[in-house]
Amino acid sequence: MTLFAVFGNPVAHSWSPQIHQSFARQEGRQLVYERQLIPIDSFAEVAQEFFQSGGVGANITVPFKTEAFQLADEVSSRARAAQAVNTLFMRDGILFADNTDGIGLVRAIQELLNFSLHDKRILLLGAGGAAQGVILPLLQQRPAQLIIANRTEAKAEKLAVEFGTAWVPVNEIRPHYDIIINATSGSLQGQMLPIAPAVLAKAELVYDMMYAKGPTLFLKQAQQAGCVNTADGLSMLVAQAAESYYLWHGFQPDISVVVSAIRQQMGQQ
Repeated sequence: MTLFAVFGNPVAHSWSPQIHQSFARQEGRQLVYERQLIPIDSFAEVAQEFFQSGGVGANITVPFKTEAFQLADEVSSRARAAQAVNTLFMRDGILFADNTDGIGLVRAIQELLNFSLHDKRILLLGAGGAAQGVILPLLQQRPAQLIIANRTEAKAEKLAVEFGTAWVPVNEIRPHYDIIINATSGSLQGQMLPIAPAVLAKAELVYDMMYAKGPTLFLKQAQQAGCVNTADGLSMLVAQAAESYYLWHGFQPDISVVVSAIRQQMGQQ
């Protein structure tokens, strides 16, 4: 039995064990996948002990993604662009790291929701770690534009410069975008984003990287504005986990059935 885990603080809410066990059943594989609550000041010590004692792979969630980046021996281009890691695995004594958040978002939008990102005008709301983790994979889809907007304009400008794209002040966003992606934590914090209804109504798709049992606050905002197609981040959660699973096992699981199963379980809680 191979050992895997998700490291976080908090971590009790994580759906990763259910998701990865679902993937393993698809493949016919046996594995142990655990939640591990890591003390804030002990990540490196616990992670090193996990791999030294036979652990094969780990998913990393808040607040340890930056520490995981620093701990790894080799990091992918996606992880380097994000400056953060959500996937670790040991191979031939080398600790490899990747960030699958961005490719998870891309797969969720293109494969599960059937919206192409190529040649589209994309507005990315937010300039924190969640936004930085998805920019490179979004740009690799060759959109017509990728514009960053954030309440703190200096952060948006800094991120735009780093990735060679553009930014716009929040109060200057116009009804111009085909796809709007919310990478802020506003929905979790109960904060309405200052986006004009006309901007949301214009979009073909409004996507919130956060998720909940029902529509998030931002998705309600978009629906009330008249946007027809909205989706939350559960599909991204499952898709990024599938990419981790592929890195570990070389098997690409069916993500649609797992999204449906997790959605059902969330509704039963």
